[in-house]
Amino acid sequence: MEMILVTVTAVIALLFALFTAKKLAKSDAGTEDVRRISGIIRKAANAFLKRQYTVVAIFFAVIFVLLLILAAFGAGNWFTPFAFLTGGIFSGLAGFIGMRIATSSNGRTVMGCKQSLNKGLRTAFSSGTVMGMVVVGLGLLDTSLWYLGLKHIAHMDPSQIANTMVCFGIGASSMALFARVGGGIFTKAADVGADLCGKVEAGIPEDDIRNPAVIADNVGDNVGDVAGMGADLYESYVGSVLSASALGVFAGLEEMGFIVPFLIAVAGVIASIIGTFFVRTGENATQKQLLASLRKGTYISTLIMVVAAGAIIYFMLSGKEGINIWGLYGSVLCGLIAGVAMGAVTEYFTSDTYKPTQKLAKASDTGSATVIIDGLALGMRSTMLSIIIVVAAIAGSFFLAGGTIKDPGIGLFGVGIAAVGMLSTLGITLATDAYGPVADNAGGIAEMTGQEPYVRERTDALDSLGNTTAATGKGFAIGSAALTAITLIAAFKSTVEGLGYTFNLNILNPQVLIGFFIGVMLTFLFSAVTMQAVGRAAGRIVTEVRRQFREIKGIMTGEAQPDYEACVDICTRSSQQEMILPAVIAVVAPILVGILLEFNGIAGMLAGAAASGFCMATMMSNSGGAWDNAKKYIESGAIGGKGSDNHKAAVVGDTVGDPFKDTSGPSINILIKLLSVVSIVFAPIILVIIKAIWGI
Repeated sequence: MEMILVTVTAVIALLFALFTAKKLAKSDAGTEDVRRISGIIRKAANAFLKRQYTVVAIFFAVIFVLLLILAAFGAGNWFTPFAFLTGGIFSGLAGFIGMRIATSSNGRTVMGCKQSLNKGLRTAFSSGTVMGMVVVGLGLLDTSLWYLGLKHIAHMDPSQIANTMVCFGIGASSMALFARVGGGIFTKAADVGADLCGKVEAGIPEDDIRNPAVIADNVGDNVGDVAGMGADLYESYVGSVLSASALGVFAGLEEMGFIVPFLIAVAGVIASIIGTFFVRTGENATQKQLLASLRKGTYISTLIMVVAAGAIIYFMLSGKEGINIWGLYGSVLCGLIAGVAMGAVTEYFTSDTYKPTQKLAKASDTGSATVIIDGLALGMRSTMLSIIIVVAAIAGSFFLAGGTIKDPGIGLFGVGIAAVGMLSTLGITLATDAYGPVADNAGGIAEMTGQEPYVRERTDALDSLGNTTAATGKGFAIGSAALTAITLIAAFKSTVEGLGYTFNLNILNPQVLIGFFIGVMLTFLFSAVTMQAVGRAAGRIVTEVRRQFREIKGIMTGEAQPDYEACVDICTRSSQQEMILPAVIAVVAPILVGILLEFNGIAGMLAGAAASGFCMATMMSNSGGAWDNAKKYIESGAIGGKGSDNHKAAVVGDTVGDPFKDTSGPSINILIKLLSVVSIVFAPIILVIIKAIWGI
């Protein structure tokens, strides 16, 4: 009965997304020139996703066949390969739908801003709402239908269902990695190339129609920050719920332990829908007032969850022997509070309304070098508070739930539902994040179509707000990834112990220690590979833009039109080529470590990757966000304004920060979870190999 409620709630979320999308479709799509540019962006974004999904389909076919072979030899079950496919398909579908609605809303946001600032905000936010509801709706629909099928058709008990469904995340994680890395390389190659040749070399404004890379830049906002982000957070959402459910079963709570995380997610969907109706603003709103408008919706949703989570835990788990009901409720609150705190810390370090980013902008007085130095330092410093928040959430949720060092079972379940609590209001949290790329595109279209200055002022205000919400959204995603990684490591340990393996996780065990160092190294290697991929692709864009400025006479005077398609094609081809190696690293590393260092080594690797990955992702996200907003702070008229030496120095910092915050940083979240899921799925075959090699 409870899981049918989950399915019904998933349908409600999808119907609300459909209702919002249809309402958006009735709004003014704009004048002919607005519709034309919006159409070009939409067509190019669709072409990119079509090519990306073709490459991804090959990878999925190979893994699907491999999982079938493992099942045939008894190293897995027959459901995992098909669950792998549905996880990947639903993850990709979430990103695709989000991108489609975003590319159809950018021009409408411009027309909304012509009417009022509130209309522009509501239009862009409604687009984000569709994305948020599609992600949570598809996630709950996929997992609840699988649960009902495994229970009533395959007749599995809760333990078997938990062991099977925790493996589903490999499909969602794989798709998320391709979407984030491929989309991130596309968007940042275009952005970096456009900035370097346009603003820095040619001295023309951002989003100037004369820049050959400007369309590719706008396309990149959608394929990276919308489609990629949608697939990313779909994976985080599903992974947190499934890992918490598995830990509930492992802790001895049986079916109720499995269902409670799903019911918390259900309450979060309803709370998110209610919260969306409270997002609105007045005219001439300041940046803080705009941010408060978005925060109002998320805070109301969070308050609803505070009440709902207590009721769910009380009615579902009361009477269970040895269970501290209010302690488990406290675990959920730890997650909710940590999510809000992570957002606040990220906002403090990245918003230009606070001193850290204002001081970073001031560093431009002495050139781009000091901007880069101060930006790196800002990101590194911000990890301290982020770590304190996550550590407090882990410790609080573990001990409040009743976990002890000798018997951590129920405590780990507490950590799991803390992660679910943090992500429970993803429907509206993602809406505030996905709104940003739509506002960014709207600003570009307003510039390219020569809208009145007041329209561009409104789109700039929404775009600047989008930078802050995107940064806080990434902080939120990083925090949830850390908690989910802990639960996945616990699920990995329980799964392997179920295969008859005995761990020795003493920190002085060479296998554990070596694995830990390898895990730390993987974070840096993965970051280097993705950063260099952006650098190479951006270099190709710079070369192409310079060629067009040099060879196509009349671009700068407006007498000739640049070849936009050439830049889009370069970004597309580069992203397809460059996304393969990061995916191979994430999939192959756990298997090789397991073969060489056994499961003790894998456990060390997962711990090292989670710890270093959290710090690296936080540093990159906050440095990149601060550089971006420092540039916009100067462009608003502070410290010299547009075109000044300060502005040029800040543009260089922003350019360095682009792959930090939109490619490498967000992808690390997926890396640390994919490593765990791959370790769980391939544990049976790894055990067979190490038995043959090491004779254990």
